[in-house]
Amino acid sequence: MPRMNTFTASTSATSPVTVLLPQLRRERRLSQLELSLRVGVSQRHLSCIETGRARPSREMLIALLDALDAPLPRRNEALLAAGYAPHYPRRSLDDPDLGAVREALRHLLDAHDPAPALVLDGGWNLVMANRGAHRLMTLLGVDAEAMLQPGFNLLRACLQPGGLRALCENEAEVCAALWSRAQHEAAHFAELKPLLEELRPHVPQRVAPHAHTPLLHTRLRSSAGVLSLFSAFTSFGSPLDVTLASLRVEHFFPADAATRRALADG
Repeated sequence: MPRMNTFTASTSATSPVTVLLPQLRRERRLSQLELSLRVGVSQRHLSCIETGRARPSREMLIALLDALDAPLPRRNEALLAAGYAPHYPRRSLDDPDLGAVREALRHLLDAHDPAPALVLDGGWNLVMANRGAHRLMTLLGVDAEAMLQPGFNLLRACLQPGGLRALCENEAEVCAALWSRAQHEAAHFAELKPLLEELRPHVPQRVAPHAHTPLLHTRLRSSAGVLSLFSAFTSFGSPLDVTLASLRVEHFFPADAATRRALADG
């Protein structure tokens, strides 16, 4: 019996579930007691689940992951690690079931014209762009048709030397802000981590943006002079699909009258 207990403890210690659940809980800065109260189980039972002394049912594991507000890919990862089928599908955006979603995205993009707007996935890859985005690239002297293709990576274009980064007047503060945001997002989208490692050597030292404007403005040199833009994001509420959970629309707004005129002239 003692040998069996030793074997069980050793096996549970290396279980992905016993690693993932405490990690998610610490990321959310929740104690075992706080999480147990959210789910409605005893702290003792939660401790047994986290250490592998108790195997959670599929329903219990889903409830814990929901209470932790875990990203959908990590919820599927935990379910697979526990021997259960994934709960959240990952459909292609071309899937017929997502027709209403595609229509909503296109509506958001078209409604934002003539200002630029992009649909990006969790890895900062371009999914869709509006006419305003093409107009902006043209003003920047960039081949819009070549650049604004599905798969174009906005983070790489903004952080690698050359490209869009070379056109940015306040390069240091914009790069630092983008890097900070991407690092935060990498906790939710694992596919972003290899890209961050690739770009790390190109990131300038952390620069605090000047607080002379309410929002960080990106200032870009163009054929129409310096364009000043700030951005806002739209995402889907309560997504139940991994693909949809990763999508966001970045809306760029002109920060001054000259930029507004330059974008409207197209």
